[in-house]
Amino acid sequence: MTNFALFFRNYGILVVTIGLFLLLALTTDGFLTFRNMRNILDQQSTVLIAACFMTMCIISGNFDVSAASVFVAAPLVALVVENATGSIPLAVLAALLTGVLMGGFNGLVVTRLQVNSFIATLASSFMFFGVGYLVSDRSILRPETDGWRDIARTRIFELTSATWFAFAIVILAGFLLARTRFGRNVYACGANREAARLAGVNVDRVQMITFVLLAVSAAFAGVLNASRTISAQPSDDFSFVFATLTAVIVGGTSIAGGQGAIWRTVVAVFFLAFLTNGFNLHQIDPIWQRLIEGMVILAAVSVDAWTQRRH
Repeated sequence: MTNFALFFRNYGILVVTIGLFLLLALTTDGFLTFRNMRNILDQQSTVLIAACFMTMCIISGNFDVSAASVFVAAPLVALVVENATGSIPLAVLAALLTGVLMGGFNGLVVTRLQVNSFIATLASSFMFFGVGYLVSDRSILRPETDGWRDIARTRIFELTSATWFAFAIVILAGFLLARTRFGRNVYACGANREAARLAGVNVDRVQMITFVLLAVSAAFAGVLNASRTISAQPSDDFSFVFATLTAVIVGGTSIAGGQGAIWRTVVAVFFLAFLTNGFNLHQIDPIWQRLIEGMVILAAVSVDAWTQRRH
């Protein structure tokens, strides 16, 4: 692989994102304003939180498409608890425990039953969506306490608490993947499962932890979203996981496993956010937005395939 190809693989998303930011800043009224930047940060906070751990899961060699169902079901469990007890901390804890159980279930099916992770989590998605319908009795749930909205909407130095939560989780996930033995084991499992096992890595445990971390992060993102909208409702909506996966793939995390980085996923989240924001400010037809976003995803996957062949 040439030096240019290696540089593009590692930093291409950063260069493209900076270029898009400068282009929009120079050509689009209302883009480079504090209010618009604050709104972008707030809107992308939930995607950032889940995308970090989706990156980790894919690097370890797995896919998890059930993140959307956890995102939907966990806040419904939380609001049931909040309505019954009036306790917001207990409600958030219930949501996080729901994420632990759902992620643990995915991990067991994949590691113990040896079911393909995409198929396993696709099946569990329908189960988790069903949990949401059951606990909510197919109804929209709303909080009983006024403090629920403050979880995501409290302003700290003019930024929302959801944004600050996202910053903290990005830093934590980046440190966990890049600076710890667990992170090195995640890369090893995705690069070569059998070699990692022979080197003494407990592959099943590492992959189980990545499933649990992703589900917990999706559960917390769901709570933030429910706090922002002051409600939660059951649905079969996969859009959240599609947004998360798009950011991870555009960020250059290899779908074959073993390669990727949290910082590239974070940059990709903002690249896609700037792209959508620019479309909206220029009033581009949503149909064309979908076509362009699809081409961006296809280009990212093609680059990944090309660099894999060159490597």
